[in-house]
Amino acid sequence: MSFVKTVESYRQGARTLPGRYYTAPDVFAEEQARLFGRHWICVGREAALAEPGSYVLADLGGESIIVLRDQSSELRAYYNVCRHRGTRLCEAAEGRLSETIQCPYHAWTYALDGRLIGAPHMHEVEGFDKKDYPLHAVAIDVWEGFLFVNLDRRAPPLAQWLRPVGDRFTRYQLGTLRTVRRIVYDVQANWKLVLQNYNECLHCPTIHPELSTKLPYTSGANDLIEGPFLGGYMEIKAPHVSATLTGRACALPLGALSDDDRRRAFYYALFPTMMLSLHPDYAVFYTVWPRTPASSRVVCEWMVHPDAPGAPGYNIADAEEFWDRTNRQDWHICEQSQLGIGSRAYVPGPYSPRESIPAAWDRHYLATMSAGASETRGTTSR
Repeated sequence: MSFVKTVESYRQGARTLPGRYYTAPDVFAEEQARLFGRHWICVGREAALAEPGSYVLADLGGESIIVLRDQSSELRAYYNVCRHRGTRLCEAAEGRLSETIQCPYHAWTYALDGRLIGAPHMHEVEGFDKKDYPLHAVAIDVWEGFLFVNLDRRAPPLAQWLRPVGDRFTRYQLGTLRTVRRIVYDVQANWKLVLQNYNECLHCPTIHPELSTKLPYTSGANDLIEGPFLGGYMEIKAPHVSATLTGRACALPLGALSDDDRRRAFYYALFPTMMLSLHPDYAVFYTVWPRTPASSRVVCEWMVHPDAPGAPGYNIADAEEFWDRTNRQDWHICEQSQLGIGSRAYVPGPYSPRESIPAAWDRHYLATMSAGASETRGTTSR
C-alpha cells in the first residue's frame, strides 16, 4: 500500500470553520436536510438484526426510521409513520416484532414487508385499497457487516458510493467480526467537533497519556487524504503489540494480516458520521448522532474475531478500558472546544500541517453543504 505523508497533503492557509457552523440552529437544520437526508448513514451492525422480526430505530435527517429483518430474512427500512394519520408505529429503540407492525392509535396493521394488511372500517370507504398504503420504504444496504440507510430516493447504490474505499479493509474480514462491547456516550459538543478530533493526533501528547505510549503521534501516514473517506495508520510502539492498557494482545488476530499490519493501527473516518479503528486483534467503530447544535450521541462498539471469546488469553476489557479512557478524554476536550467556539472572541484559526485530515474533512463538508444548497434551489425552481 502506498501512503502519503500527512505533511505532504497540507494546504497552506487552511483555517477552522466559522463559529456559526457549530452553534447556529439554521446550520444544524440545513445539515439534517443536505447531509443526513441525502447520504448513506451507518446505523449499526447487520448482526444486531439476526432474527426475523428484530428491529432498531435510527434517527437521521430529522426522521425516525425503523430498520428490521422481515419474515423472509430480508433487511428493510421504513419511515416510522403510519399511513393513516401519521402516528409513530414503534416507540422502543429496539426490540422484536411479531409478523406485523400495528399502529397503536387506530390499529392499522402492516406486514414486515411493508404491505398494509389491516385497516379497521376502511372497507366502508369507497375506492379504498390497502395496496395503495404501504409503509414508506427507505433504501438499505450492507457493507462489511455494517448496515447503511439512505433517505434520498435518488442516491447512488452503496457500493458505488464506497468505491473509493475499494477492498482496503477486506483483509480484516470485518463482516465476520463479533460485537462484544457497546458504550453510548452523550457529548455536549457539535457532532463535527467529534469527527474533526478523531481525524488528527496532534492533541494526543497533551490529552492522551495512555495512548501516546502505545501509538506515537508522529508515526505512520495517511493514504486517504481527500474526499468523503479519510485516514491512515499509526505504528504500534514496540514492545507493545496492540492498543490496550497493557500493550498486550487481547484477542485472536483479525483476518489475514501482513507483518506490517500486525504492527499498525488504522483509523478512518467515513463521511459524514462513521469512524472505524482497526487493530491487529480487535476493531472499534463509532457512529455519531447529532442531537442539537451543541450536543451529540456517540455509539462505540468493540468487535473481535468470532472465535476470540472462547480462546486462551481473551481480555477485551484491556482494549475497552483503553479506549473508554481515551474516548472520555476526547469528549471532554470537544466539550471545552464547544464552549470556546461559542464565545464572541472566537475567530477561525490556522490548521498546522499535522491537521491536514481535519482540514480535508472541512473541505468536503463545505463542498457537500454547497452542493446540497444548489440541489435545493434546483428543486425549488422546478
